Amino acid sequence: MYSDNFLEKYLNQRVKENSFRTLQLNQGKIDFCSNDYLGLAAKLPSNNYPNGSTGSRLLSGNFELVEATESMIAAFHQAEAALIFNSGYDANLGLLSSVPQKGDTILYDILSHASIKDGIRLSSAQSFPFLHNDMDSLESRLQRATGNIFIVTESVFSMDGDCCPLEDIFFLCQKYNAQLIIDEAHATGVIGLQGEGLVQHLGLQENIFARIHTFGKACGCHGAVVLGSNNLRNYLINFARSFIYSTSLAPHAVATIRDSYQLFPKMNAERAHLNELISHFQSASIGYQKLHSTTSIQIVIINDNDTVKKAATILQSNQYDIRPILHPTVPKGKERLRIVLHSFNSLEEVNGVITLLK
Repeated sequence: MYSDNFLEKYLNQRVKENSFRTLQLNQGKIDFCSNDYLGLAAKLPSNNYPNGSTGSRLLSGNFELVEATESMIAAFHQAEAALIFNSGYDANLGLLSSVPQKGDTILYDILSHASIKDGIRLSSAQSFPFLHNDMDSLESRLQRATGNIFIVTESVFSMDGDCCPLEDIFFLCQKYNAQLIIDEAHATGVIGLQGEGLVQHLGLQENIFARIHTFGKACGCHGAVVLGSNNLRNYLINFARSFIYSTSLAPHAVATIRDSYQLFPKMNAERAHLNELISHFQSASIGYQKLHSTTSIQIVIINDNDTVKKAATILQSNQYDIRPILHPTVPKGKERLRIVLHSFNSLEEVNGVITLLK
């Protein structure tokens, strides 16, 4: 038997820091944890499409359903073209590693998702972070940028629940002739009159180089799409390695994506109820610091890994599925409870959480 004792050093360090992670089962608790904002994961119609696509899109894995679904999604998001990827991670990796070239500059919000940062690392362009949602920091970076300039951010940040100042960023894009790439993962389905996302909510869809919408959150399924021009779609088909060298999503998975896009735009009552819960939680008085958020993601700061884990245990023992977010996922001293509100949560359930946090 081979030896993998060299791994124990790193695992033991996590145990020592009280940041060792384990997988947990839901076990029937009330969901305040998942990204299934509209409750579609268990409601999407079943279908009888094949379980396998048999190959990559460039070989045997392309079919009429996926192209029709891309056209439907592009039309809904008022984009010229759309290209489906197997996941949001694959979409960000493929887009950011292939489009910016040597001599170009990528400027990204320092709190951007790991998939964004990993895609940037694989790019041959130079890259620099700017302080979170800080326009002075971004403009300082823009003043020194060279080549084609790409600004990358998210519409909703998953660990803080806040939105980017998109209109301010767009102003700087125009001022410095920069291209904007925005990940709408946590805005899809829940921001905008029909859940179209922050870009369309602000009417900026014709001015954005690329948008990434993922399906694993409010859509209740799996996969992602990159929206942009026909040129961008053709470029990604030819140069995005995470697209070219992956077996494509199975037809039944694409059918589920199609079904979700037929359902969530009509869920106005669910979005209205969700917004009521968000306002109620934000206005409630609790015994810990609460970050300002107008989105489904509500953050309660409880310093120290041990303390936040104990708080989560109390909530879970009362059947509320709320997980602690530990250092090093978040900065030391900023450990937190990440409370996710859903359209299927009741006001009574939210009040139960608030009571335990007082």
